[in-house]
Amino acid sequence: MSEFDVVGIGLNATDTLIIVPHFPSYAGKGPFNQEILSPGGQVASAMVTCAKLGLRTKYIGTVGDDERGRVQMQSLLGSGINLDDVQQRKGCPNQSAYIIIDQSTGERTVFWQRPECLRLDPSEIEESMITNARLLHIDGHDTPAMEKAARIAHENGIIVTVDVDTIYKGFERVLPHVDYLIASSEFPIQWTHQTDPLKALELIQDEYGIHCAAMTLGAHGALARINGKFHYSPAFVVNCVDTTGAGDVFHGGFCYGVLAGWDIQDILDFSNAMAALNCTAIGARGGISTLDKAKALMSRAERRVMEEVRRRI
Repeated sequence: MSEFDVVGIGLNATDTLIIVPHFPSYAGKGPFNQEILSPGGQVASAMVTCAKLGLRTKYIGTVGDDERGRVQMQSLLGSGINLDDVQQRKGCPNQSAYIIIDQSTGERTVFWQRPECLRLDPSEIEESMITNARLLHIDGHDTPAMEKAARIAHENGIIVTVDVDTIYKGFERVLPHVDYLIASSEFPIQWTHQTDPLKALELIQDEYGIHCAAMTLGAHGALARINGKFHYSPAFVVNCVDTTGAGDVFHGGFCYGVLAGWDIQDILDFSNAMAALNCTAIGARGGISTLDKAKALMSRAERRVMEEVRRRI
């Protein structure tokens, strides 16, 4: 039996959330209502979601030794995640982001920075870190390290899921080892130069032999292709106060559904519900919910359908 259900390798960040009544016009100015220091980051937040859902979870990454790094570590320690292979880099600031949240819509704009001293090298990835898990979840940063981790997992029959939102040099060497690609809606178009996102997703899946290729559609839900067929899950309508971290929580929910052995439609619906619930609170991890609450939302909530997608599939 594996020691962990899921191990995640990738980014964490500590966010400064600035809540404004509404975005000002370009080059304008306006007041803000609140400033909050809050932990986040793609893979770290996905792993916190997995732990909240009851999975035995491990996170591997690098953290700075400044105040932002301490905020991040305190959050991860409080979540019950195994941090044995987290490196706290001396004299290095943690990855940070400034996130402007429009209080009238819940939408946000992100400005981020990751110091080079946080880079994870392939030599720091050991086989034993990965082979004691059922599933590996990664992002696209530090691509050579992600390639090594994905290859180890693939060669040992461990499921590999990846969260990717932009083009990374060398990422074509990661994709052959991926079982579940969950991309942003922009990534397939950028990668293939095919303007139709559905066709672009299909091209990536077929070229690299990926079992399931999916993409998130923001306020319109998510789409996945598996066994030659597209599946669409509309988003759930909630009182949205902050969209920060919604995609990360979606990925955590996705990992849970894969490990539970659900079919792809149920995985997408559950992941959308978890993401929607996170949007009802401030911060990347502010509204991470439970299995029961997500299922309750799925049973009663209105959904926001993207008619063009539904019509085409």
